Amino acid sequence: QVQLVESGGGLVQPGGSLTLSCAASGSIARSAMGWYRQASGKEREFVASISWSGGSRSYADSVTGRFTISRDNAKNTVYLQMNSLNLEDTAVYYCSVRVNGMSYWGKGTLVTVSS
Repeated sequence: QVQLVESGGGLVQPGGSLTLSCAASGSIARSAMGWYRQASGKEREFVASISWSGGSRSYADSVTGRFTISRDNAKNTVYLQMNSLNLEDTAVYYCSVRVNGMSYWGKGTLVTVSS
């Protein structure tokens, strides 16, 4: 059984920065991990993903150049460094991992960008 717990969300002003963390418990079997977000009234969307080794990373066009995904496998934790935040980044952010064909999701952490 895999459990994911996100943290680090909060209220930030436009142009500010936040770093989200996602701690995984259980075996994630050298899996890639990803961040997704869901704004109020919208569908959940992909934000970023990272391979087990960290050598392969992907980003949504809307966050490229502003967000950086990283991971610490010794801590079973994946991070999302978010810079130059804007109002459109307001959402609940979720991390996810797919293990043996099954997708696991955390409960999310709320990021609110507001002046």
